Parts: sequence; structure tokens; C-alpha cells
Amino acid sequence: MRKSTAQSRSRVKAFLLIALCLPVGAVLLLLLLTMPDVSVLRTTNPAVTALMEARQTQAEAQGHTIGRRWMWVPLARISSNLRQAVVAAEDASFFTHEGFDWEGIKDAALYNLEAGELKRGGSTITQQLAKNLYLSSERSLLRKARETLITRSLEHHLTKERILELYLNVAEWGQGVYGAEAAARHHFKKSSRDLTADEAAWLAAILPSPRRYDPMRKTTALARRHDRILKRITRGSHQSPQLEPGPKSEPDSEPELKPDQHSAEPPVQEQEGGYNESPTSR
Repeated sequence: MRKSTAQSRSRVKAFLLIALCLPVGAVLLLLLLTMPDVSVLRTTNPAVTALMEARQTQAEAQGHTIGRRWMWVPLARISSNLRQAVVAAEDASFFTHEGFDWEGIKDAALYNLEAGELKRGGSTITQQLAKNLYLSSERSLLRKARETLITRSLEHHLTKERILELYLNVAEWGQGVYGAEAAARHHFKKSSRDLTADEAAWLAAILPSPRRYDPMRKTTALARRHDRILKRITRGSHQSPQLEPGPKSEPDSEPELKPDQHSAEPPVQEQEGGYNESPTSR
């Protein structure tokens, strides 16, 4: 009798384990089947991002359209001031982690637990790139799982320099303003290569809420964030975290624009097609 009871309990445990594993396995399989092929980003620039499409959809739902100011520049043609400011502001351990800032994630998890909902993500630059390129803005565990897989894939297939180049060229910096070059021209009427440390700190400071600060309003809160960033990128190098790897130099020439982008300030209109291809290779 005891042997029969033990066998019954074992069968129940096995059944419960299978019942639990099957849906989890199905979800994981679905995530893997819908994973984007990020390896193409080694040599090809994205033609559009999920964030850009979402902004367009939102605008159309409200009965209007938005222009898209967006032009590609290689990493070496973006001011080192901006490269350092963005890393300092968004992900100071970018060049030393493998896609995830575990301390930041822990702090965000504790905050979310206290708030009782998903409010913070502790996102690294690589995670933000994954979201900008491929994901919706919804906050759910399934979306977070996709973000995690894509982030790991980006880190596996791309160099840190390429990840940063992609991020700086697709980040949102205002109403319909994407990428460092368009941001520099829109906010400061100059090329991204010519940004000063002060200007770069302002651009990095508005990244969490770029549309709120377009046009740029130097509020007290924003000024405090700007000052913290500026201090991080201008203090002695022996005190600073690793803010950039020193990308290879490229020919000193003007950034390649798409055919309809000949003026210093590109026209505010929807631009068809994608970037000119000038990626940083592995």
C-alpha cells in the first residue's frame, strides 16, 4: 500500500512538473522563433525602428503626421564629448558589462516592488537599443523576456563600438528628431562632430524625456542633470569610469545625407528609405 501511495505521489509530481514546463517551453520557443536576426546589423544600418513606427502610428491616430529628421553618421564623426556624455548619463558601465547592469536592475526591481508595478527598468544602452529597434512600449514580462534575449544577441554579435554607433544614430532627441546628427542640428544648429562638452551634456540630459524638452527648456531639474553629466565627462581621467574605447578615425568629410537632405537643417517631412550604409565593421 505504501509503495502504491509513493508511486501515485511521484506520478502527480511528474504531471505537475510537465504541466508547468510545457507552457514555459512553448513561450520560450515562441520567443526564439520571433527573434530578429541582429547579426545583419554588423554591416547594415536599419531602415526604420519600432520606435519611429510607433510614433508615426500615434500621430496618425491623433489625426496628424510628424516629420522625421534623421541622418546617419559613423561613430568617429560624432563628437567624443557626446559619446562620453551619453555613456556617462545612460550607462556608465557600458564598456565593461555584457548587456546588463545587475546593480541597476536590482535597484529598479526594489523600486518596482515598492511601487507595486513596473515603472523602472534599469536599462543599459544595449537594452535601450533593443527596445528602440524591435519592441513596443508596453510594460509586460513577455516583452521584458524578448528584450533580454535581443540584448544578449546584440552583445554576442556586435562590438561595443557598433552598439554605441547604432544607439547614437537611432535615439530619439525631440519631436521626430532621431540620431546625434539631426539632434545637434536641431537643437544647436551645428554638426554632431562640433558639439562642445556643455552642449553634449544638454543633449544627454534630455534623453529620458526628449519630446518634453523640444524645444529645449533648461528647467531646474534638467540643469541639475546636465551639471552632473558635465562633471562626469570633464573631471580628471583617473577618477572617471571608462566612457569610450577610442574608435578608429575616419576620413574628415561631411556626413553622407540622403538625397533630400542637402541643407544644414533637413526639411521636416517623412523621409522614405533608410540610412546610407556606413557601419562600423567588426
